[in-house]
Amino acid sequence: MEKAIERQRVLLDHLRPSSSASSLENLHSSLSASACLAGDSSAYHRTSVYGDDVVIVAAQRTAICKAKRGGFKDTYADDLLAPALKAVIDKTGVNPSEIADIVVGTVLAPGSQRAAECKMAAFYAGFPETVPVRTVNRQCSSGLQAVADVAAAIKAGFYDIGIGAGLESMTANSMGWDGTVNPRVKSMEHAQNCLLPMGITSENVASRYGITRLEQDQAAVDSHKKAAAAAASGKFKDEIVPVHTKIVDPKTGDETPVTISADDGIRANTNVADLGKLRPSFKKDGTTTAGNSSQVSDAAAAVLLMKRSVAMQKGLPILGVFRTFVAVGVDPAVMGVGPAVAIPAAVKSAGLELDNIDLFEINEAFGSQYVYCQKKLELDPAKINVNGGAMALGHPLGVTGARCVATLLHEMKRRGRDCRFGVVSMCIGTGMGAAAVFERGDACDEVCNARKVDSKNFLSKDAK
Repeated sequence: MEKAIERQRVLLDHLRPSSSASSLENLHSSLSASACLAGDSSAYHRTSVYGDDVVIVAAQRTAICKAKRGGFKDTYADDLLAPALKAVIDKTGVNPSEIADIVVGTVLAPGSQRAAECKMAAFYAGFPETVPVRTVNRQCSSGLQAVADVAAAIKAGFYDIGIGAGLESMTANSMGWDGTVNPRVKSMEHAQNCLLPMGITSENVASRYGITRLEQDQAAVDSHKKAAAAAASGKFKDEIVPVHTKIVDPKTGDETPVTISADDGIRANTNVADLGKLRPSFKKDGTTTAGNSSQVSDAAAAVLLMKRSVAMQKGLPILGVFRTFVAVGVDPAVMGVGPAVAIPAAVKSAGLELDNIDLFEINEAFGSQYVYCQKKLELDPAKINVNGGAMALGHPLGVTGARCVATLLHEMKRRGRDCRFGVVSMCIGTGMGAAAVFERGDACDEVCNARKVDSKNFLSKDAK
């Protein structure tokens, strides 16, 4: 009992606003002990009304288009990123010179070239030379990693405002291996499995965990139908920034100016019967097909993060709060199971339980791994990818994480008080998984994470 009381005192000390947060000083007197709805508050000691939260004030993306034949097939990568970067500035009115860093998740392009393209994109978007830019590559989670890196830097006090972004042109840069592979890899199975084609890892998940072809095809159908319904109802309009570009006729070379503002991979009429006719893509007797796998795509996305106190000073609406991020390692041969390991770890890190999560954005790299993760974690299908996923929208590798953040937070905003916590997660090639927990922005404008109790005002429920 005495330990619980002491912990209560320590936590309340941490929750008091700093003297520099003048706009919040009057809140001290209203702070009192209460029991936390999120479970054991020793893990979930939030500073909800105070300035040290890392918040998202804007999250925008381009449309996602089919590589080599979609709307961005003739668009340079830097011309793809620039509109996304500009959009988060235009949305908020933040002075571009205030951005302390831009971190861009990107996977396939050569490192030095893509780094230069990202800096060029920043100039196109109106950022001055004083704003630094760097890239990050954790394969399929690169966009989420970029957001997490910026959040961590803000939390550490390195700076107050930054952008986490994602960029991928799978038209310009194909998947493949440059040079020769070290022969040593044959001496170690795990190392050798890092080289497995992603489609083979999908087949491994399906065979090892008993995921049927029908389950995979049905997941693809569901993804397309949800994405089609979301597009038809205008749900993506808040997150998509139109891109003015061109389409080049491959026969004549004629250029046609176009404005791309809609995802072009969605097929509303997809059905199980048609998908069942497709041949396996990676294994003769396999179950992974082009129809129940993610699409190869081109896109960009950007997420503007800042310290809560700065957002409040600027009078900016808060779209979401960054709570935690976790990356984990798994068997490379079944890399698709990554979210099933990463999600529980991230949720626990946030001091929550799976039942506390209202929405999930889980990347649909393949139908097999998506179905496995859903079943393994016993997640309610009604909470997952409610506006479709990568099997319908596409999976531009370095963008997906940032895109999912935008899609998640805009959907949470629409749902309001019925939706408080959300998770973004994906599997990662070579055997990893990543997940991040977000909270709806207006869910924490007051100390609404806590409920008053009639007696024994202990902050933690374990102090009974």
